[in-house]
Amino acid sequence: MGLLAFDDLADVYEAMIDWPKRLANQAPFFRRRFDEVQARSVLDVACGTGHHAAMFHSWGLRVEGADASPRMIEGCRARFGESERLRWVLRRFDQPVDSPEPFDVVLCVGNSLALAPDLAAAGRAVAAMFGAVQPGGAVVVQVLDLWHLPDGPCVWQKSVRTALPCGPTLAIKGVRRCGERGYVDLVLADPAGGPLRHAESVPLLGLPAAVLSEMARSAGASTIVFFGDYHEQPYLESASADLVMVARRSAA
Repeated sequence: MGLLAFDDLADVYEAMIDWPKRLANQAPFFRRRFDEVQARSVLDVACGTGHHAAMFHSWGLRVEGADASPRMIEGCRARFGESERLRWVLRRFDQPVDSPEPFDVVLCVGNSLALAPDLAAAGRAVAAMFGAVQPGGAVVVQVLDLWHLPDGPCVWQKSVRTALPCGPTLAIKGVRRCGERGYVDLVLADPAGGPLRHAESVPLLGLPAAVLSEMARSAGASTIVFFGDYHEQPYLESASADLVMVARRSAA
């Protein structure tokens, strides 16, 4: 493990995502979810670099993006600005939401919930999401489906060249499963063949559909639907790359 903290690697993770392609792929899914509840407000409880929140704001919605990383929130404000209808807040996803009124949709995507330290923290995060959404509103959670991965070997997903203060860098990212846990592996190397600059394995919780369903129902969900991707393919534990939960809070 190198000495760089997660916040120090925010630019590396950002460089590894083709945001225009990702958002174009996911936008129809979110538009359908928002239309189902006639959404006017959205809370992204782990907004990261803010691209989803900014897209929702561009659709005319009132949006709050929250994250536990000060650097992420500072970057969101610098990149997208802030106004009465676009707010950035420093807050962990398992903390109660302090908002003058509930949101129509609350979401936690980008595999963020799997970064919780344990199932108890993940459960608190789900409860906080339902506590922030209005009766009849929707909670959307997306995590990596660990069980479609082989147990043991790393599946290397992508590599990109990027610029860091230490110079040009080759960043290589992969994911692996070890039993009930997962890991995101990141390696930073000198493209010219110099010494390895950084290597880390970020642990991920295994969050099966049954566990997420129980968390959501305990928090007040009345209906729960699972998809295997943002194209709304049926969820198959052994085959789906993603696990996407759409849950509605009871209107009672």
